[in-house]
Amino acid sequence: MKLAILSRNGKLYSTRRLVEAAREAGHSVRVLDPLRCYMRISNSGFLMRYKGKPIAGYDAVVPRIGASVTRYGCAVLRQFELMGTRSPNSAAAIARARDKLRCHQVLAAEGIGLPDTVFGDNPDDTGDLLTLLGPPPHVVKLNEGTQGAGVMLTEKLSASRGAVETLRGLYASFLVQEFIAEAKGADLRCFVVGERVVAAMRRQAPKGDFRSNLHRGGTAKAVRPTRAEAQTAVRAARILGLGVAGVDLIRSKRGPLVLEVNSSPGLEGIEAATGVDVAGTIIGYVAGLPAQANVDETGN
Repeated sequence: MKLAILSRNGKLYSTRRLVEAAREAGHSVRVLDPLRCYMRISNSGFLMRYKGKPIAGYDAVVPRIGASVTRYGCAVLRQFELMGTRSPNSAAAIARARDKLRCHQVLAAEGIGLPDTVFGDNPDDTGDLLTLLGPPPHVVKLNEGTQGAGVMLTEKLSASRGAVETLRGLYASFLVQEFIAEAKGADLRCFVVGERVVAAMRRQAPKGDFRSNLHRGGTAKAVRPTRAEAQTAVRAARILGLGVAGVDLIRSKRGPLVLEVNSSPGLEGIEAATGVDVAGTIIGYVAGLPAQANVDETGN
């Protein structure tokens, strides 16, 4: 298999591990910076070049597209798809997952458990918006934030209102959610490949914080998810159209609740905590994917 990995930095742990796993499996692999890929779009065919040379003949592409380059990265991935290259995560699926509001709407429509969430635009509606959610504490988060950035816990109604007004003043898109106290600052990262959870870890927020992201000082240990948790994670990934995903869940009194679905989940934390060769599992899954037939431009 001739494989491309879309990544801005070939030295990153996740990218390096995917390259190693591909070579160990006997595949030809190359890391391509999506921002150095450029395209010709025509009704006579689709072409792409990289640093002055044609990109062609790739059987599969694994996207490792960072949030800051989502739009251009997805355009590059879509071009690969139109050229017949298969991928575990389509451009449309990545765009769905990156937009937290859209992601929550899609998952909720399919009955996936989520923290109650509100969203609004007009400052005149802030009071009623927060009333819809219920009493604080509230979690205020940027719609496209990553790794815990742009996530705030407000313990008083006045603080919630102040956070909302501040973000509106910055023209930022954000959500406000209920705070699940019984989770006690912990969540589960379920790593989904295909139709199963191949590894899972419980992440615990550091003292004085409620964000469990490892980049924020959280700690992690391997865990076996319950059947309901594993089923929820797999269903969430499937609904969004992701073959590879990191699904973040919290345990609540009403069952597992999905916080986020990450379309480019990091491998370092999950492999270190669990000892599972997640990179090798991803490469094996990608090698078995059917040929790319078409591109879903509906986004549904």
